[in-house]
Amino acid sequence: MTQLVRLGLTSYEARAYIALTGRDSFTAAQAARLAGLPRQRIYDVLGSLVQKGLAAARPGSVVKYAATEPGLALELLVATRREELRELEKGAAATIRTLTAAFVAGQKQTNPLEYIEVLRDPGAITARFDELQASIKREILVFTKPPYAKPPQENIEGLEVVRHHVARSIYEFSVFDVSLIKKGVRRFIEQGEQARFVPELPLKLVIIDKTIVMFGMQDPVAARTVELTMMVVEHPSLATVLKTAFDAYWAQGVTFDEAAQRIATSRSRSA
Repeated sequence: MTQLVRLGLTSYEARAYIALTGRDSFTAAQAARLAGLPRQRIYDVLGSLVQKGLAAARPGSVVKYAATEPGLALELLVATRREELRELEKGAAATIRTLTAAFVAGQKQTNPLEYIEVLRDPGAITARFDELQASIKREILVFTKPPYAKPPQENIEGLEVVRHHVARSIYEFSVFDVSLIKKGVRRFIEQGEQARFVPELPLKLVIIDKTIVMFGMQDPVAARTVELTMMVVEHPSLATVLKTAFDAYWAQGVTFDEAAQRIATSRSRSA
């Protein structure tokens, strides 16, 4: 029965055809009983078999139904499936032509903002930063400015980066205000990071391989908000411009020890 269904019969039709092959002919009631089909459905089922050429109706005082010889019956089913397949192939070919034209035209269209990504969720920002760190091929430049999505002492992945790539970071003097952050920064330097320190940075910034930048700026209206809004832009020209700004701040910066000494001297004077 399974093969008959695969060739296009319904399960009721398959069961009725198999029942009809049991002898020369059956009444509808006999076929229903032998096939285990509902009496109210048997006439529709037998009529469908007749229409498909798998059975013949013999007129008389009581109409009887006889199965078509199985070899011929299955050949009819196979021929029907072949025709359906040919029609399907024709339809597929026409659809391919239509979709190919649309695809080719679509490849010429680009979204002018597709290279800009905006992130606000802290988890998403951290995950994206980790992805960017993992993608570095040569160099990473960073303006490290609070609030931190991932503080220096927690950025374990970053330690691996500075061991194998050129890594330059500029920090604000404020890192010396928190012992854990200060120790985290020192650890980065010990692992190979080049670092400079300045009184204040204008924004949070990451530049990767002179191609991708990730930056965030405070809302000028709600400047005191601690929420982070970060943008990721893959654009070499923008990366080049921002690297020029990075180099300018780098030139103004001082080393870890020099910054620590300045802060210690400032605090002793104000004490």
